[in-house]
Amino acid sequence: MTRVFLADSQPEVRSALRIMLLDLHMSVVGEATDWPATLTQAAATHPDMLLVDWDLIPAGSSLLELRATCPAAVVIVLISHLDARDQAALSAGADSFISKGESPERVAERLRAAAGGFARSDAHPSFSRFSQSRDESIP
Repeated sequence: MTRVFLADSQPEVRSALRIMLLDLHMSVVGEATDWPATLTQAAATHPDMLLVDWDLIPAGSSLLELRATCPAAVVIVLISHLDARDQAALSAGADSFISKGESPERVAERLRAAAGGFARSDAHPSFSRFSQSRDESIP
């Protein structure tokens, strides 16, 4: 079972994601509402995947800090708008991104893909290597 840590300041977003993850037979092992809590709590949960809201990452910080605490976890950045932020998320150290505006079905599809095929090379043995190329099917 994929172990997921959620980091988003909005309780309704975390709640919706938690329900979706449970439906996908993934386990939510922890949650945080801000960046400092994410950095301190995520490592203790030993997640396979981190879902992190882009807006939680303060200016001057990067996902490299989070990767240092959870080096084997797949990092998925949640964004509110599809624009240049998708490329910024990938270049900032994310494995992939998911728009908060996507349909629940599309979010579920992307989470399944992340858990089953878009993992970091040093991640859980059941994960395969993540390709750094952008998913061209994303609008």
